[in-house]
Amino acid sequence: MVKNTSSDWNELGVLEAGELVDRFCLYLVAERGRSNLTASSYASDLKQWLNFCEINEFAAFPPTFSSVSAFRRKMDEDGKERSTQQRCIAALRSWIHFIELEEPGKDLDIPLPELPGKTRLEPRILNEAEIKRLLDACRGTKPLSVRDRAIFEIGYGCGLRVSEICGLAMLDLDFDSKLLRARGKGDKERVVPFLGETARSVAVYLETVRPLLRGDAENKSGNRVLLSCSGRPLNRQDVWRIIRKRGREAGIASSRLYPHILRHSFATHLMARGMDMRTLQEMLGHSSIVTTQVYSHFDGEMRDFYDRFHPRA
Repeated sequence: MVKNTSSDWNELGVLEAGELVDRFCLYLVAERGRSNLTASSYASDLKQWLNFCEINEFAAFPPTFSSVSAFRRKMDEDGKERSTQQRCIAALRSWIHFIELEEPGKDLDIPLPELPGKTRLEPRILNEAEIKRLLDACRGTKPLSVRDRAIFEIGYGCGLRVSEICGLAMLDLDFDSKLLRARGKGDKERVVPFLGETARSVAVYLETVRPLLRGDAENKSGNRVLLSCSGRPLNRQDVWRIIRKRGREAGIASSRLYPHILRHSFATHLMARGMDMRTLQEMLGHSSIVTTQVYSHFDGEMRDFYDRFHPRA
């Protein structure tokens, strides 16, 4: 509940609210220790809210039950997933709290918008044969094929999120110790095994392709491992485009592909082969084992189908 009796916050216009969003993002990074990616995501969500209010002539602040309900209906109509809707409303709630901090001692009752219920979906995965086809789609010595194979080997071999793949720096790779350091949500670091075909593919890329992509533009690369044709670090959209392109070449329907497909396949295949959940939790960088448990449910379902339908089960 935000309390503030000042009329300053009543019927706040979109322009003034936009300035508060910018200050809110600085607050998230500087005072709350959130990552730039989190701040950027919240800013994007709040700008959707401001745009919606401007089009529909709602006051951007304070949010009302009717304006938030209309916003949620619009997200439903646009086909936004429930998790996306939940993040948007969470951003709005955090923004309200921030404004309360900006103007302490004032007294206006603003009910916080309720978070939408989160639909629990089990992750889609590729089976081991499809993973092989995806890797085979990058076979050859062409520079982009070598780079794309390194991307897929890191995603599937180390279970990294797309943002973690893009953020890998040269110092994060330790070929001698056979370890890779990943920076996850909230800039939390973890160390995962880095060996076998994954390490070999990355070594080939670093020796033969990265120097070609980097050229004389080391300042553009920022010492990142994975680079674009122009020598800049890859971003999430680049990796998503690469997955879709190689998936088509591998004959995998685009509807079955999404940015975290390699990470989810990594986790599910390890569970299927007997890895314990605590170890998997550490490798994935989950703060709660509840998040990791979705893979055990999914693996159990696969085993049920196997027992029912496989002739030699």
